[in-house]
Order: sequence, then structure tokens, then C-alpha cells
Amino acid sequence: MEKWEDQGIILSVRPHGESGAVVSVITESYGRYVGYVRGIHGSKMRGTLEPGNKVDVIWQARNEDGLGSFTLELSKGYAANYMDDALKLGAMQSACALCDAALPEREGHPGLFNGLEAFFDNLDSEVWEIAYILWEIALLKELGFSLDLTKCAGNGETTDLIYVSPKTGRAVSQSEGAIYKDKLLILPGFLRPERSGDMSGADILDGLKMTGYFLDHWVFAHHSRGTPEARLTLALRFEKAFAKRDGQELERKEL
Repeated sequence: MEKWEDQGIILSVRPHGESGAVVSVITESYGRYVGYVRGIHGSKMRGTLEPGNKVDVIWQARNEDGLGSFTLELSKGYAANYMDDALKLGAMQSACALCDAALPEREGHPGLFNGLEAFFDNLDSEVWEIAYILWEIALLKELGFSLDLTKCAGNGETTDLIYVSPKTGRAVSQSEGAIYKDKLLILPGFLRPERSGDMSGADILDGLKMTGYFLDHWVFAHHSRGTPEARLTLALRFEKAFAKRDGQELERKEL
């Protein structure tokens, strides 16, 4: 009998049979694991099987390669805190879906687990949108697709960086990228060396577009299902959440 115990975050839940489900979790020590959970409609499991929730996990199987079964106990119910906030709940669901779709099973990623938990812990901060985009950049790096946003790909300068090359993921200065600007991605203001303390809706949309491009073309280009629907939905929610004002400035509005 194979068995281990760890902490995990629920990534997805797929009903299986009348009272069971196949559950995917990311754990601190064992990476992404899938297991069967029985009695999902019982009072003990009510509110536990929500993507984003932190759980204590016991996995056991007859052999190491088997699907195995989970015993899950709720440790921290993140999801319930944001049921009335479509953007924050959408960001949580998007992060879980990206991990579920992109991470190979049973491959350790402790840094990604800790980063995901840290992002959930900062969902009530004033800069949680930036935290989400930084988390996606960290996910890209964890998967082997690092972005270099510290200096210009063309001349090595570390100032006046306003673009990102969609081919290399490297920053490009205003002078070097001027003639190619229609083909370049925008480097959001909060990632520029001269960044200020202010954050605009345009910056958030630029950041999501930038990371979304590399997720589409680097991570999920060869996946049969492409980028997870939850990530596509999140981008649309942000676009609706920021309305143009005076042709330039963006402000948040109710969904």
C-alpha cells in the first residue's frame, strides 16, 4: 500500500459516478496529483471541494502508479471569501486552471505551490491585480519560459523600456522598438524601471495581454484544448471591469 500526507490546494473537481469525484490538487511536496474522493455530497465535504481551497491531503493506493484515493480536510476556505467578487474569484479560478492544465502530474513544484498560496493570501490587498500578473510570470518561469524585462533586447539599455518582444519575451526600449511598435507587446507601467506608485486599468490590461500572449503561444500552443477557459474568461471580465473615460484614463466599474 502506497501512502503519503501533505498540504494541497484544490485545482479542479470532476464528478465521477453518483457520489464521487476525481480531484486534482497541487501539493507542496509531491506536485500536482489526481485522486478519487468518495461521498462528495455529504455534509463533511460541503464547501471543501472548491478550486482554490487549501486542504490537508492523505493519498493512498495499492501501487505507486494507481489513481489512488484522497482523504481531504479543509484547512483554509479561500473560495468562500470571494463568491461575491467576480474578478477575485475569477483570478483564483484562472490560477487553479492554469496549474491544472500546464503542470505535469507528480512533478514537484514547491515554489509554485507557495506562490499560489501567497497570491490567495494577498487577494485583499490594494495591488492584488499586479500580484496575479506577477504570479503568471512566475508560472511561465517555472515552466521554462522566463521573460527578461530588465534590459533592452536591442541595445542592452535598462531605461525607457516600454515594449516586449513577442518572439523572445525580452524588453525593448522606446527608441529600438519605434519602427516595430505595432508588432510588439506593451510592457505594463508597474514592470518598467521608471515605474511610479500609481496603477491604472490600462496597466492591468497590458499586463494580462502580455502574459496571456505567452501562455497562448508558449505554454498551450500544442495543447489540444488550448488556454483554459477560466483564463480567457478572466481577461474578458477585466476588460468589462475597466471602462474608458476621456478617451485615455480607465476607471473600474461594477460588473
